[in-house]
Amino acid sequence: MRTIKYKKMTGMGGIVALGWLIFTTAVAVSQRKLIFKPVRTKEVEHPHSIGHRSRLVVLRCADGTRLSGWLLTPRVPGPHPAVVYFGGRSEEVSWVARDAWRMFPNMTVLAVNYRGYGDSEGVPGEPKMIEDAQMLFDWFAEHRHINAGQIAVVGRSLGSGVAVQIAVSRPVAAIVLITPYDSLLALAKRRFPAVPGFVLKHRFDSIKHAPLLSAPTFIIRAASDDVVPPSHTDLLVAKLAKAPQDETIPGSDHHNIPYLDATQERIASFLTAKFSVATVSHSAGEL
Repeated sequence: MRTIKYKKMTGMGGIVALGWLIFTTAVAVSQRKLIFKPVRTKEVEHPHSIGHRSRLVVLRCADGTRLSGWLLTPRVPGPHPAVVYFGGRSEEVSWVARDAWRMFPNMTVLAVNYRGYGDSEGVPGEPKMIEDAQMLFDWFAEHRHINAGQIAVVGRSLGSGVAVQIAVSRPVAAIVLITPYDSLLALAKRRFPAVPGFVLKHRFDSIKHAPLLSAPTFIIRAASDDVVPPSHTDLLVAKLAKAPQDETIPGSDHHNIPYLDATQERIASFLTAKFSVATVSHSAGEL
């Protein structure tokens, strides 16, 4: 009887192990689809800002991939402070051109779709997305419509992980993180606790870079967030080198937060204040 029971237990263990292996393999193979949700259709068919001149830009990456987006320059002659925007996992960024007048007043803005999103070519993935973001920042930094040393980065959800990595590798004047997280690995482990960490290739490990962030940082949280639990934002904030401005937008959730007037007005206020301080400091240094 003991032998029979042992064989049954061994057989059950083998079935469980096989099931775990199949599940882990499935997650490993499909992780790109789980993490990225490319949107090809423009959210705004003819993007136009009432406070900016809107120009479609197509930039070529080091490997030849073409990325498509918008360059928005204030109608008042410049140069101006500047912003690079990085979107979420299922976000096409044409709406930024429409709302830039409220969210980024008197600022030059670059909003470009990730690989595989909108009219951008290629397939999304963390290593290339970070390389692309660095290329965009460097191209933007040399543009005649911006003030040298006054470029902020704004990242929403998935894009917060891109913005953090740019902020530690480039001279960023300010950082705005909308519904940010500690790492995608931590979020994945929450959803799939049985899957080993080494399976995930696209980690966007913001918490690892957080202690290196030196620029003024604004954390924007949703009042109700079913994608990024508050604890995962708390862990990121706890690791930041400097205490950030940290606000929750009333009536917001993970999906509607960037479109709300309250969110856009807070972003505008934060960036305007930080750019003003930087301008004063720069002027004082020249005296």
